[in-house]
Amino acid sequence: MNLKKLEAYLEKTLEDGRLSRTERRALREIFLEVDLSAEEKSAYLNRIFRVGREALSKLPEREVLSWLLDLSKTLVHAQTESGGRDARVYFEPVDDCSVIIREQVRACGQSLWICVFTLTDNRISDEVIRAMERGVTVRIISDDDKSLDRGSDIHRFEAVGIPVRLDRLPDHMHHKFAVFDQRVVITGSYNWTRGAAEKNHENILVTDDPRLVQPFVSEFDRLWEQFDAR
Repeated sequence: MNLKKLEAYLEKTLEDGRLSRTERRALREIFLEVDLSAEEKSAYLNRIFRVGREALSKLPEREVLSWLLDLSKTLVHAQTESGGRDARVYFEPVDDCSVIIREQVRACGQSLWICVFTLTDNRISDEVIRAMERGVTVRIISDDDKSLDRGSDIHRFEAVGIPVRLDRLPDHMHHKFAVFDQRVVITGSYNWTRGAAEKNHENILVTDDPRLVQPFVSEFDRLWEQFDAR
């Protein structure tokens, strides 16, 4: 973010002592475009108060305070819309996607919904079972044909009481995604297998952007209702 440019824009919005609808929209877009670090947030707040302090010598105090209130509401609204909008991409064999997935499973606190074509990596499966044991609600959707493969962990999950649903269709349930606490999604080409971890070129995307997470939540719910329980 160009703070000088932002400061100039803030000064312009103060010319009439209030934020118009157009100005609010423009500022909100500025806030949504960037992911501010702690240092940038501090610098940004300093700019706001500097502009406001200088405006007190030109405008009535009431108008400046009203402007500050409007600006605060705009910032809060932008942060609510963004929901953090953190997005990270990892690639095998450069990154260890299995580690990323296991870390996210360990961070899960309430619900873990897994919709993955094939699951054979015991390191990830162990973390999933531990999550269930500490009280996380776990549900798993997978492909019926792949559940019969040697090394599939579907039977392990069922044995410990994790609900599993399979597609039982002529074609494959080929998704590879998981939703954590209905707040974070991991998706990509990566199956939860040792082959994906040790041999393949794969990718995963990890994001908490609600615009991306919510469609995966809806898709999981749709498939959960569509497919039969084991």
